[in-house]
Amino acid sequence: MAFFPKPAVGSWTENWPELGTAPVDYTDSIDPEQWKLEQQAIFRKLWLHVGRVERLPKTGSYFTREMPSVGPGTSIIINKDKDGTIRAFYNLCRHRGNKLVWNDYPGEETSGSCRQFTCKYHAWRYDLKGDLTFIQQEQEFFDVDKADYPLKSVRCEVWEGFIFVNFDDDAEPLEDYLGEFGQGLKGYPFHEMTEVYSYRSEIKANWKLFIDAFVEFYHAPILHMKQATKEEAEKLAKVGFEALHYDIKDQHSMISSWGGMSPPKDLNMVKPIERILHSGLFGPWDRPDIKGILPDELPPAVNPARQPTWGQDSFEFFPNFTLLLWVPGWYLTYNYWPTGVDTHIFEANLYFVPPKNTRQRLSQELAAVTFKEYALQDANTLEATQTQIGTRAVTEFPLCDQEILLRHLHHTAHKYVDKYKLEKAAAEAAKTNGNVKDGAHV
Repeated sequence: MAFFPKPAVGSWTENWPELGTAPVDYTDSIDPEQWKLEQQAIFRKLWLHVGRVERLPKTGSYFTREMPSVGPGTSIIINKDKDGTIRAFYNLCRHRGNKLVWNDYPGEETSGSCRQFTCKYHAWRYDLKGDLTFIQQEQEFFDVDKADYPLKSVRCEVWEGFIFVNFDDDAEPLEDYLGEFGQGLKGYPFHEMTEVYSYRSEIKANWKLFIDAFVEFYHAPILHMKQATKEEAEKLAKVGFEALHYDIKDQHSMISSWGGMSPPKDLNMVKPIERILHSGLFGPWDRPDIKGILPDELPPAVNPARQPTWGQDSFEFFPNFTLLLWVPGWYLTYNYWPTGVDTHIFEANLYFVPPKNTRQRLSQELAAVTFKEYALQDANTLEATQTQIGTRAVTEFPLCDQEILLRHLHHTAHKYVDKYKLEKAAAEAAKTNGNVKDGAHV
């Protein structure tokens, strides 16, 4: 395990002076009105990651996503049409508004394959491009034209196999939004890592608080010390820990860190099961036999400091998508879906190259189980945090240099909310002025 001394105060924060060094106001994580503004200004206007292309392996494949972060009851269908195009639609029949695709329980997500979508209520049918193709007893309607009633589409674009949607028709293209980090990650072999382990949990904490927990390692020596051996835990608690690199590009950010135990230099540092299976929290130790993961093959955004001790990069694509790459050749994704000011749904997916034998399979399962234990430790702490800041006894908190990405996250959320409020005020003023002019004209 490597240790890195903490650099001089301001060594990271001084690079982004606009973020300042003052205590950060966490009212944005407890104010219901602020959450409502975030829903409109952020989750209804920015690109949201909803899955991988591997979930749509053939023509007619589809899956649904519930999107409470966008609005209560919002549900979408993502599917692949006959041309191979991935599309997204509101999960809503154009006849009487029934939910179009669901199984036994309308609130649960589902997936499958079909030639067309048929409403359970009155059997209206839609093809894979969303066009209405059949109306039951069509002759009884009044001058109805099927071309006027397609499924309502949602903007949908794909980057490196990741599917994103946007509920704002005027939003910039996905690749422009992902910016320099998106460009710098192109070419990483995501498509090779199709073995997936998934976790989903309802967390009683604001969505930003969980991101806060994953963009700093200041907490690791304390919160997770029981996961290390006694000797290593004592070293971490005494020396502390500092990441290798931080970076911010517009609304997105990243943190780059050390190599951890993949594999450890001393096998006595890890548990017996980890020695046997060559795996642990940092993933399987054995590098898979694929191209694109060796140090000289990595795309430019990965390990930007070109540190020989590099182990993982975590990219935070605002608002709620984390992409975490590990040096042995696997990756994680996190999504944080707010359902209220103090609740959200946390989703985590671990992606590996498909195993070729039992040992590889078990090493991946061990990594997935170990990850879950760490995530539960973080989640439990966050719920305790939420209860206390919710008292408003204290609302401003000092952040250290290693917590620069927390500072950036809250600053960015406020920036989008403030922009939305200005635009809304301008629109209302223009409407009022228009009404005044019309009245004067009359």
